[in-house]
Order: sequence, then structure tokens, then C-alpha cells
Amino acid sequence: MSCPICDRPTDADYRPFCSRRCADVDLAKWLTGSYAIPAAPEEQGDDEDWQSPDKPH
Repeated sequence: MSCPICDRPTDADYRPFCSRRCADVDLAKWLTGSYAIPAAPEEQGDDEDWQSPDKPH
């Protein structure tokens, strides 16, 4: 198995990474949103249960 950051062989102490540095690089990517999954905008449909806060119930 190779490190997903730099492709060097993994180290059992830092698996799946090769070093503390690569583990920290991966953590930084998660914390900054670099690994965000793109999502399509939600479709707005007619929801009969939903009521506008401006309208009385």
C-alpha cells in the first residue's frame, strides 16, 4: 500500500500514510474543505406539509 499523499510506502505507525507530515497534510485538507463532495442543488418541489412563516396556520 502506498501513501495517498506522496505515494511512498506506508509506515505502520501512521497507516495509511508514510509519515506524520503526510497525515497532517491530509488533516489540513479535511479542515479547510479541500475534500468537499460536490452536491447538486436541491430541487424545490411542492411540499404540502410546509407552510410559510408569513402565513397564519
